[in-house]
Amino acid sequence: MVINLKQLYQGRRQFLAGVLATGLAPSPTWADAGSPAFLSAAAKPDGTYVLCGINQNLEVVFQIKLPSRGHAAVAHPTQPEAVAFARRPGTFALIIDCIDGAPKTIINAPSGRHFNGHGMYSLGAEFLFTTENDYDAGRGCIGVWDVKAGYVRIDEFDSGGIGPHDIKRLPNSDILVIANGGIDTHPDSGRIKLNIPTMWPNLTYFEHGLVIEKVTLRPEMHKNSIRHLSVNQMGAIAFGVQVQSDDTISSLAGLHSRGQEINLLEAPSDEIRKLKGYIGSITFSRDGQEIAVTSPIGGVIHVYDTAKKKLKSLTEIPDVCGIVANDFGYLITSGTGDLIKLSKNRVRMKARSTLRWDNHIIAVRDV
Repeated sequence: MVINLKQLYQGRRQFLAGVLATGLAPSPTWADAGSPAFLSAAAKPDGTYVLCGINQNLEVVFQIKLPSRGHAAVAHPTQPEAVAFARRPGTFALIIDCIDGAPKTIINAPSGRHFNGHGMYSLGAEFLFTTENDYDAGRGCIGVWDVKAGYVRIDEFDSGGIGPHDIKRLPNSDILVIANGGIDTHPDSGRIKLNIPTMWPNLTYFEHGLVIEKVTLRPEMHKNSIRHLSVNQMGAIAFGVQVQSDDTISSLAGLHSRGQEINLLEAPSDEIRKLKGYIGSITFSRDGQEIAVTSPIGGVIHVYDTAKKKLKSLTEIPDVCGIVANDFGYLITSGTGDLIKLSKNRVRMKARSTLRWDNHIIAVRDV
């Protein structure tokens, strides 16, 4: 089935405008779910998995059970609803009513596919986009799900590469950017990477399912898998990589703006080595003047000056991974159970729980 995404966007928005005009729009808000500012997946001491809502005071305001280990989540922009994605190569994404904790529905990857842990709503939240691996064909694809119809799958398109992982939307638009990590996997082989010698990551931009731009790293960096993304208010993309070789590493993060070349973020070689070739999460600061990256393997956070594209500061925190920007600076999660507010390279607040936080923490509302 071939769907004209542009016509679908226009038709759905006309429908929503009519609903709003009649005063029949849904009334629940995120305040009814305890006013969480952030969402993160975690593991409990008994070995079960949950999606948590966290407020600005680092208090866990809800815990919602997941079928298995989660990875990232995405929050509906207006309704107290979240999508929790399974860790790659998982096959489920759970849509959750965050007021009562009840699963609204579960979407399953089609036969021959698995999800890659991330997704993104369209500008008006009419559609959910999911990064997927078509593992028998060895290609990446993006699933398209109709939100108002109950998250029904209506279409898909090629991701522009192999191994799509993270996906983001440029501000105030329906332009998507995909981090195609370049790594081919198959569930029969678990998480084993099947094509390291020939992998070739890229950033691919889409509008209504059509490629509008694609950029790659230098040929000698083809084993630097582009994994995670952050977008600032101007539409610039910060990306973090995970290196699949033992070669000397000069940079593990970079910047890209549409129509320009990729710029790598620089740091002294001794500090780059502390990252252990692995970026787990990345975020712009609220004002866009900094880019922060985490390495759970290295137990370190790098903060880069966006304008100078150079390392500005670093902080060592064991098993650190999740990071998100807010007005105070950054909120950080770790696999040891810590929730940490970091500002100007100093820990301003810390809360510890028995939860072991997973890879990502996301803001309920983007700025």
